[in-house]
Amino acid sequence: MPADPSRPVLVVGAGPVGLAAALALRAKGLAATILEAEPESRVRPGSRAIYVHGTTLKTLDRIHPGLGIRLAERGIVWPTRRTLWRGREVFSRTYSSPPKGGLPHFTSLPQTIVEELLLEACRRAGVGVVWRAPIERVEVTAEGVTLGAAGGASWTADYVVAADGARSAVRAAIGVEMDGSRSPNSYVIVDVADDPAAPLPIERVFHYEHPAVGGRNVLLVPFAGGWRADLQCNEDDDPTAFSAPVGVREWISRTLGSTYGDRVTWVSTYQFLQVVARTFVDARRRVLLVGEAAHLFAPFGARGMNSGIADADAAAAAIAEALAAGDFAGAEAAIEAFGQDRHAAAEWNRAAAGEALSHLRARDPMRRVKRVGAAWLAPLWTAAGEWLDSAPYGPAGAPRTAKGSKY
Repeated sequence: MPADPSRPVLVVGAGPVGLAAALALRAKGLAATILEAEPESRVRPGSRAIYVHGTTLKTLDRIHPGLGIRLAERGIVWPTRRTLWRGREVFSRTYSSPPKGGLPHFTSLPQTIVEELLLEACRRAGVGVVWRAPIERVEVTAEGVTLGAAGGASWTADYVVAADGARSAVRAAIGVEMDGSRSPNSYVIVDVADDPAAPLPIERVFHYEHPAVGGRNVLLVPFAGGWRADLQCNEDDDPTAFSAPVGVREWISRTLGSTYGDRVTWVSTYQFLQVVARTFVDARRRVLLVGEAAHLFAPFGARGMNSGIADADAAAAAIAEALAAGDFAGAEAAIEAFGQDRHAAAEWNRAAAGEALSHLRARDPMRRVKRVGAAWLAPLWTAAGEWLDSAPYGPAGAPRTAKGSKY
């Protein structure tokens, strides 16, 4: 059966990556239907991914004009970056405010707001969303894909974009495994609500070996409505000592101020995964994996959601090319090219996040010596402080295959 451009492409997952995939498909003139396991009334705990890069804002504004601007209006841009070494400032830089009305180089806001705005855009674009549709069955043939949900409902499409997250049912059904590693030490991630009575400067602050928390690394990042605080535990730490109510209140009070210890709204503990799917497409080139269904990175450099949206945009372009190909060979080549390009990008992002992770853990004696030396040189040599500030986020640049994107 030839591909049918009028038949909706199915997108599994209504997170930010799935919603972006549906918008990108609509921008290509293709119908899209999203299947989401959770109900429409779902409650998403925590701020989750809070950093939207400028390249992602541009992508979203291209696939749905005005969306990038709306995201920027709901978020904030912190103008100042500071880094401290054992309580002593080694780097500080304040940037001029972005011009009014344009897209900033990033915006910081809770993922829940990102999803809210993307869902509104999908509704305006005519994307259908089927809620309470957990996928339990995936059947792929040379002609297309049939998805079956709990309760017996089923849908058929020429192509499926799997954006159903780290525990992807679609990835499991097509037999694709993930390869990689897990960080040996835990990280405690905390959301803290703003305190209007004791406002803090809107600045991102990274602490190497914070003296108030036993020499552990701490990252403090403002976002619209609150603060994200990340604590890097030692490998022999019991993370519950820092994530339990008493423990989290104590270290938040020591790092953000005494009034903030009672303003914690969400706490989570992670051992970061650094894993990539062995392939981003199925054997018949009908299913395309994107976002956390395809890869999981340590969060340094904000590569997760941002690279997932780049995946979604590339998947839509590949499907449009495949539907226009007119023959099976051309269609399969378009999907295969997507899989190879985005797999290479994911490997690059994993390596970049891994470099940041290695820098933060500093298990290599030479890396440790380099960090200490840079801290001592920073007052005399600006480049040393700049390196200490940037190194926890991994190398700059972009993977060779990421066309028009940072990821």
